[in-house]
Amino acid sequence: MKEITLDVLRDAANRLMFDMSEEEYQTLLQEFDVLKKQMEMIGKIEGLENYAPMTFPFPCEVSYLREDVAEEPLKKEDALRNAGSKQDGQIKLPKVVG
Repeated sequence: MKEITLDVLRDAANRLMFDMSEEEYQTLLQEFDVLKKQMEMIGKIEGLENYAPMTFPFPCEVSYLREDVAEEPLKKEDALRNAGSKQDGQIKLPKVVG
């Protein structure tokens, strides 16, 4: 496991384009220490390798979704009818990324 240091946290924050105060970095570093200790404790459980990893802790059945049935797509004119902004036969959306 990669060692979590203040430099690693600062680099991650920089890559995510945000910054924190020095106090917040220290708090986050302490939280990673706690998390690492917890992971080490879990890793010491005997027979743990005999169990499949879980993605969700409870059984979950999804029976309320409808069947996916292929239907005729909307005509272009129908799809564009209520669009607020159109350009070249397409719906024009505002720019969302830099």
